[in-house]
Amino acid sequence: MTQARSTLVSTADTPYYHCVSRCVRRAFLCGYDSQSHTDYEHRRQWLEDRLHKAATAFSIKLCAYAVMSNHYHAVVHIRTEEAAHWSKREVVRRWHALYKGTYLSQSFALGEPLLQAQLDALDQSIALWRERLCSLSWFMKFINESIARRANLEDKCTGHFWESRFKSQALLDERAVLSCMAYVDLNPIRAKMAQTPETSDHTCIKARVEALRHHQKPKKSIEQFVGTKPDAIGIPFHLKDYLELVDWTGRIVRDDKRGEINSSQPPILERLSLDRDSWLILTTQFERQFGQWVGSEHIVRQVCADKHYQRMPSANKIL
Repeated sequence: MTQARSTLVSTADTPYYHCVSRCVRRAFLCGYDSQSHTDYEHRRQWLEDRLHKAATAFSIKLCAYAVMSNHYHAVVHIRTEEAAHWSKREVVRRWHALYKGTYLSQSFALGEPLLQAQLDALDQSIALWRERLCSLSWFMKFINESIARRANLEDKCTGHFWESRFKSQALLDERAVLSCMAYVDLNPIRAKMAQTPETSDHTCIKARVEALRHHQKPKKSIEQFVGTKPDAIGIPFHLKDYLELVDWTGRIVRDDKRGEINSSQPPILERLSLDRDSWLILTTQFERQFGQWVGSEHIVRQVCADKHYQRMPSANKIL
């Protein structure tokens, strides 16, 4: 049974989510469509640019993403506390980066004087926009609506381009976040679209590697690895460890002869209490293995109890 998005997305449970949007029927998002003999490769850049634009304006950062031929993945971090500290002018600035706003918000942005009644009305709009700028549904809506319009215009057709709803999975602990990120970053490897993570076009891991090569910080839209720094906001691992882990995993995914693979594994797996075989299953079958909530048994059971479930939904396996 379809569940309300409000029951699936709760930042009180976790700020990390895995989202997937798929094209409806045989519609092609990107790549070469052998049925119509049409190349849609340029649409990958459309989508990647839209992801970064959304993550720059919303209080939501990209942890991982991958643009595939008929779908895309995004692992995101919702920063609700950050949005709560934005000034009114900052909320208006960010909203105007996405939408036109209202006459009152445009006047406010230009520094024009407003009557008290107008300020009161603007305050209501700002409160609504602040909430929407933390909303995963609005984040995905902003991305998908634009791509659907551009694709339909290019295809000279109308109607649905995406499936009616995007799929979301709540990532309840560090193991769930890290394994899902690796699963997403390695999607092109499994699909034989690339040989190595750093050559996987239109993925977050390539963007991170390119920034390292040029001695730059990743774009503001990409979530940072903060390691074990206390009170730091970001992914609680070191980037070096993550890159080593993804590279090691990618070599396993590509090699058909498992007996020839070096048995050594990155120490980060030991810290996560995951063995090699379990990790390989997670990073190749993440969507099939788990339902709406992903995490250790006690965390998943606690979430189900908080939501007043009589029992754990059958689709949810334990990490």
